Amino acid sequence: MGVIYVLLTISIVVAIIFFVAFIFSVRNGQYDDVYTPSIRMLFEDELVKEPKEKSSIPTKTKQS
Repeated sequence: MGVIYVLLTISIVVAIIFFVAFIFSVRNGQYDDVYTPSIRMLFEDELVKEPKEKSSIPTKTKQS
């Protein structure tokens, strides 16, 4: 039972260390993208497709 407490304590400490390292790197701008905005103008814009309008031609009806 004592091993479970030791492993649980160690895993929580390691998780806290990784969380603090993540917060530290985010605050220092490690994940800021400075490259994409400079080349964004080189990409072509996507075309906007307009929805098709309903046809005004009446449909054929079967006559008996």
